[in-house]
Amino acid sequence: MSVLENIPYDIVVFALLSLVLVWRLRAVLGRRIDVGPQAVGPVPSPVRQERAETPLPVAEEPDARFDIPQPGTRVGQVLAEIGASQPGFKPEIFLQNTQKAFRAVVTAFAEGDRVALRTYLTAEAFSSFEAAIVAREEARQKQRTEIVGLNSLAIVDAFFSSINGHEKARIDVQIVSRQISILNDVGGQPLIGTESVTEFSDLWQFESETGRDLPPSTWHLAAARAA
Repeated sequence: MSVLENIPYDIVVFALLSLVLVWRLRAVLGRRIDVGPQAVGPVPSPVRQERAETPLPVAEEPDARFDIPQPGTRVGQVLAEIGASQPGFKPEIFLQNTQKAFRAVVTAFAEGDRVALRTYLTAEAFSSFEAAIVAREEARQKQRTEIVGLNSLAIVDAFFSSINGHEKARIDVQIVSRQISILNDVGGQPLIGTESVTEFSDLWQFESETGRDLPPSTWHLAAARAA
């Protein structure tokens, strides 16, 4: 009997097959390990890349409710006439600008900033505001005003009037705000106002020269009083 006759060929065959399977399995696992980190790692989508490269503008959160008369009302019809004489006029945009003007004017008056006031006021209104600032300065009083928030802006009236031969459009806006407003004397003691947040209601009248042949109109504060 030769030595070859004693070799268990069936075991040898199974051993060779096992080696082949192990080699193929390691080859496959090796390829998966190579690509694994790339597949598992974060892959930015086009949307995320766009947000990272071009940040979306932050929308300004409205802090006041706008009340605009319906088109069928008398005031609504006047607003439509103003829009016809002033291309681009829209009541909502007007109130947005009024909201900004209110913050600017109240702050400028408290600080005695005459330059800023001239930007927003008519000549007559500026004279009244400046007189109040002069009286305050002569008494060496200090005004401190902080606008905490605006509750609402409502268009309550609108009309046309003729002044010195020029047609003016006028809009009355009731503004309800929350403020901390204190007038201190020369010694820093409060004369008027409180540290508590107080609700104020004001009626501001804006005017603008109107006409189809005129450049885009600019609205100015013509009068202001408590409402």
